[in-house]
Amino acid sequence: MESVGIDVTLLSVGADLPYFTGYEARPSERLTVLVVPVGGDPILFVPLLEAPGTENVPFEVKTWSEVEDPVGLASSVVSSPGRVAVGDHMWSVFLTRFQRHWGHARWIPASDLTGKLRIRKEPGEIELLRRAAHGVDRIMGRMQVDVPFSGRVEREVARDLAELTIGEGHESAEFTIVASGPNGASPHHHPGDRVIEEGDLVVCDFGGRLNGYYSDSTRTFVVGEPSEEQREVHEVVLAANVAGRNAVTPGVTCEAIDQAARSVIDDAGFGDYFVHRTGHGIGLEVHEHPYIVGGNELPLDPGMTFSVEPGIYLPGQFGVRIEDIVVCTGDGVESLNDSDRALVSVS
Repeated sequence: MESVGIDVTLLSVGADLPYFTGYEARPSERLTVLVVPVGGDPILFVPLLEAPGTENVPFEVKTWSEVEDPVGLASSVVSSPGRVAVGDHMWSVFLTRFQRHWGHARWIPASDLTGKLRIRKEPGEIELLRRAAHGVDRIMGRMQVDVPFSGRVEREVARDLAELTIGEGHESAEFTIVASGPNGASPHHHPGDRVIEEGDLVVCDFGGRLNGYYSDSTRTFVVGEPSEEQREVHEVVLAANVAGRNAVTPGVTCEAIDQAARSVIDDAGFGDYFVHRTGHGIGLEVHEHPYIVGGNELPLDPGMTFSVEPGIYLPGQFGVRIEDIVVCTGDGVESLNDSDRALVSVS
């Protein structure tokens, strides 16, 4: 903060607070905020009813009652800051009130500071990500036996996957995409009432949170036997996934990883149907830095963790995506996901 001229940092809901303190704020109309002045000790302001959860916070905690103004209390820590870093997920109702208290301050996202620390995972963080990824891999390996597809609606299959995610040790199932047939051409399809039919490709993208860290993996299945076109598209996406993962090594830029995967799809003639970036960072958030996308010239460092998830989406027909979480190591890459990437037939 001192080196970049930040007078105070405010961290509220979001991943930064638990990363630095071990305490996670409950998203609420009641403000929780960590105030970090550049020249003093941090203070955590919490609603009085949340105080029992703060016993292990290793610095001063101040509670506020229902009849007090928490923004006024928190802003009194620093009288007239020149530059304020504010957590990316602070609710606007609180941010605008802080801005009224500190009317002449300049504001920047706290991620300009915190992102540079969180982007490189420590060994313990990588182990949690590895455990989360292996749990999802075990589910992928059980799909042929434990999850019926044909004749069921997408949301029923999604419910099964969410239950299996919890059963594999995750404390929560955060998202579950089951996109069958033409719905697979929508990368973020919400599972609905479409009945899954023989011959459908089904994109299954799901994950959850384990000890605060996330899993996120995608495989594409076929009900019965695939057509030649389905098989061809899947092989192209698989080759792109392999190329993206193999390109990961320290010093290579994020955009170079994107290009390694994207060029395979471009060369096969499907470039117009790969409509999103190749990947996103993962950790205490499902999507965080680094982003594996064209124009991102950030070089990879050991400890960076992110997805490699190329896809092809043919409107009105089907979609294919294959996603793995990887970590940049000292001399290359470790894929945290390693379930079967082939076009597996389900019933």
